[in-house]
Amino acid sequence: MIRIAGIIKESITDGEGLRLVVFAQGCKHQCPGCHNPDTHPFEGGSTIQKEEIIEMILENPLLDGITFSGGDPFFQVEAFLQLSLLIREKVTPHFPHFTIMAYTGFTYEKLMESSPIYSPLLNEIDVLIDGPYIQSQRTMDLNFIGSVNQRILNMKETLIQQKPVLYSM
Repeated sequence: MIRIAGIIKESITDGEGLRLVVFAQGCKHQCPGCHNPDTHPFEGGSTIQKEEIIEMILENPLLDGITFSGGDPFFQVEAFLQLSLLIREKVTPHFPHFTIMAYTGFTYEKLMESSPIYSPLLNEIDVLIDGPYIQSQRTMDLNFIGSVNQRILNMKETLIQQKPVLYSM
């Protein structure tokens, strides 16, 4: 089970291409100006079976990927890892170019240094948008990020090179 704030079945604003977006419920970052403040309480939202999300994906062959947004999916790291593994098992064989993208208020470096529990999920993510939203650094000029401190990372290359590698679109 995953505690979610909601799901958008088709989005073109939460990553490249047409994406299913899962909004995690729960976030401790509490970024001032956050565009999803209703996702902050951990007891809010509702729960959903991971298999239900897989069914939604398989019902729409036009999807290019899934985006984990929030809240912050890294506060439910085990649940989102299990969902990612299920996507790799059930979706990727049918749609090899299907990507997993995630937003987090943590930086990549903070995730790597704070606990090994984050590494397995990072290994399954193709694109990570990291860093807290900082209202004084707000931008409307860059795709998929809210403030200029945030980065769009190519996680496969980042993990190979063991340093942040920006994703090129």
